[in-house]
Amino acid sequence: MAIVKSELIKELKKSYPNFLYSDLNKVLEVILKEIKDTLYRGEGVELRNFGTFRTNVQKASIRRNPKTGEKISVPKKKTIKWKMSKDLFKKLNNEKE
Repeated sequence: MAIVKSELIKELKKSYPNFLYSDLNKVLEVILKEIKDTLYRGEGVELRNFGTFRTNVQKASIRRNPKTGEKISVPKKKTIKWKMSKDLFKKLNNEKE
């Protein structure tokens, strides 16, 4: 199950009951905005013990529609790559450090 932003804020509220819901929402918005802006500038984002986000440019290519077999020209585009940290990998795989 994926976690949505409102659920994340609720979990933060449980962990930090002294903070207002609106303040937690603003903090989360600022963090996400900074991540987006940094990626837009073409820079990487590293969150320690979580992972790194980097932009990648996919080259233009000609692909095939599997349903019709028709060839389609796909322009170059930017994508985001995420790589998990070693700590997160170990935690997910129940490995001890």
